[in-house]
Amino acid sequence: MSLIFTRRAIMLGAGAMLTGCDRIARNDMVRDALFNAENFHKWAQRTLMARDALAREFSPDHISPIFRSNGTNNPNTAEYKALWRSGFVDWRLEVTGLVDRPLSLSLAQLRGLPHREQITRHDCVEGWSAIGKWRGVPLKLLLDAARMKDRARYIVFHCADTMGDGHPYYESIDLVDAFHPQSILAFALNDQPLRVANGAPLRLRVERQLGYKHAKYLMKIEAVDNLAGIGSGKGGYWEDRAGYDWYAGI
Repeated sequence: MSLIFTRRAIMLGAGAMLTGCDRIARNDMVRDALFNAENFHKWAQRTLMARDALAREFSPDHISPIFRSNGTNNPNTAEYKALWRSGFVDWRLEVTGLVDRPLSLSLAQLRGLPHREQITRHDCVEGWSAIGKWRGVPLKLLLDAARMKDRARYIVFHCADTMGDGHPYYESIDLVDAFHPQSILAFALNDQPLRVANGAPLRLRVERQLGYKHAKYLMKIEAVDNLAGIGSGKGGYWEDRAGYDWYAGI
């Protein structure tokens, strides 16, 4: 059985539907088994693959005719709707936390920075995949510009979406994935500005992980030394609420 198949089986078994995930999350034995599997998978992937090994990139003729939305289709908050109505001219991406030089960048400034284009496959925990062409700023570029402190260990992505339950969506990755060449802050999909359903105005692409790690509707990036004080301390919205693995490598 391949490592990728094992990983997908674990994630699908963990429950693509929230009700199933809630039951799993309440079962200590199952939750512990999932986290043990997660740790093994992270160790295996990082050991067997070079840290900067690229996820497969495709040619333009492989691009999917429709790129579905994963997760939320629209944050639908008053704050987000105001930003959308103005064409996101008042939106700013904050880069904060353990940095010597905090940043506040407009969408126009981000679009003017050096960028990367990549045609990759999005694999959703719900069982579907789609191939799209992304354009965005390498995350490494912003972290270097912000002069991240030596004690920083994780990058947390805070989003505009409150998921309908008042809990803001967030995700996090470690520095290995943060500095990976395919980890970008994408502002365009298939040569068009991001639609709301796909995460406008800016979303994370971390191509070696499953779709729920690709945080949408980005508002703030925070460098931290641990995840304990953020959300429920497990590193992401679905990790906190439904027992999803923090490390979702594929």
